[in-house]
Amino acid sequence: MTTETLLLNELVAATTRRRTFAIISHPDAGKTTLTEKLLLYSGLIRTAGMVRGRKGGKTTASDWMGMEQERGISITASAMQFPYKDAVVNLLDTPGHQDFSEDTYRTLTAADSAIMVIDAAKGVETQTRKLFAVCRMRRIPVLTLINKMDLPGRPPLDLMTEVEQALNIHASPINWPIGSGSDFVGIVTRADNQVQLFSKTMHGGASKVETDILPLANLGSHRRIEQDTMAQVHHDLELLEIAGNPFAREPFLQGEVTPVFFASALTNFGIESFLDAFVNLAPSPGMRLADGDDGSELLVHPTNVPFSAYVFKLQANMNPKHRDSTAFLRICSGRFERDMVVRHHRLGKDIRLARPHSLVAQERSTVEEAYPGDIIGIVNPGVFAIGDTVSVTGGFNFKPLPQFQPEIFARLRPTDVGKRKAFDKGLTQMAQEGTVQIMRSYHDQDTLIAAVGRLQFDVLQYRLRHEYRVETVLDALPFSCSAWLNGDPSTFKSPSASMLVKDQRDRIVVLFGDQLMKSIARDRNPDHTLLDMG
Repeated sequence: MTTETLLLNELVAATTRRRTFAIISHPDAGKTTLTEKLLLYSGLIRTAGMVRGRKGGKTTASDWMGMEQERGISITASAMQFPYKDAVVNLLDTPGHQDFSEDTYRTLTAADSAIMVIDAAKGVETQTRKLFAVCRMRRIPVLTLINKMDLPGRPPLDLMTEVEQALNIHASPINWPIGSGSDFVGIVTRADNQVQLFSKTMHGGASKVETDILPLANLGSHRRIEQDTMAQVHHDLELLEIAGNPFAREPFLQGEVTPVFFASALTNFGIESFLDAFVNLAPSPGMRLADGDDGSELLVHPTNVPFSAYVFKLQANMNPKHRDSTAFLRICSGRFERDMVVRHHRLGKDIRLARPHSLVAQERSTVEEAYPGDIIGIVNPGVFAIGDTVSVTGGFNFKPLPQFQPEIFARLRPTDVGKRKAFDKGLTQMAQEGTVQIMRSYHDQDTLIAAVGRLQFDVLQYRLRHEYRVETVLDALPFSCSAWLNGDPSTFKSPSASMLVKDQRDRIVVLFGDQLMKSIARDRNPDHTLLDMG
């Protein structure tokens, strides 16, 4: 067997082992807690910390920003890798809050599958619907985890029905809960009718839970199970056999069915069995769609094409010790080696991918090699932008990443004019990361910022204060939509509630108070074209 064949076999085996997924949910469904527990069961951390927003509370490993730790929410997407049994898992934890949708949507492009976390008491919520729609559009298979079964919630059958009706997808339960709320004591695995009964530990959810396994037929004689709970389980399982959706892997991979699991991330009940099922069901990295330099579309095969990757995220100052910018790359094909030289497609020049690393929160580990599906961080010396493609061969670019139309606008200025240089540096960095968009007034007198949601402004001011030592004053502007202006701006007849500005590429943008003003502007200016941003 030749060396080339051995290397190819190694690449195929490593790619087959990869599972790269994102966790999506509405805020407070328990997504970040689930992330922590997956790390616990992988052995990457020894003790899980709860998500807390008060001083002195432990914080989760995936939330590295001080503001995340203070508020107990995820603000930026984070990437982590851990081994689990025979698989290598790449986990992408995403913000749940709609104000950070742009970061979440970009991160979803790097995932091969998604875990949708649903609160057992609240069911399918608004942000869940939006994120699921993105997964469907991108043909990303979705596993559903109904979380918080340790708290009072809705009947499992009702939740199954809502998933199907709200998301227009078949739902197939892989396991079924025994009890709910304080009486949630176990699950039944439907494929083999095996029961897992959980034991509460002294340390709550900080350590792995002990499990007793027994056949479903023996459950009725178990002293921990009440008769009415037993009767309800049998009733539900019989109903599912008659009217439920059968599960098959191929329809799941095609996005036609979602396997459903019940668990409590807080107590760890059901987490290990879910992780076992995930690594068996979730797909390994597949082909990626790209645009060829000749205008054609092509599919980049993960093992038949030499190394290629694209930048889906930029983040500065993740570790105060380093004070640098990190470009997150999703490897799409081939084998990555430390310090390899690749072609930067947008710049049209060769660059060295120096100091590659993987991250868990603020901890960096040097990466010597990586494979399709892996996420690597590369120190960005100012050459990377979101969406950039790099490869060994060149000749194509991966599809552009989604952009969002900003909906809120403001003026921002430093309180101390002596901090202007630090202010400009920080603002430029945030814009490169996609936190905000920078605009300037038409005559270049004012700096304006634009964002999808108000919390993005809070993040911007927080980071300018803590990372650049710049206090700022933000003045909100009365605009809620925008459009690029195609035509002579000097002859453009602006409605009263509008404003002409320039974006970072010096294109003229019109800000409008509302959609009505936008429509009026179109009617008044037949010789001009208003193009939606995005």
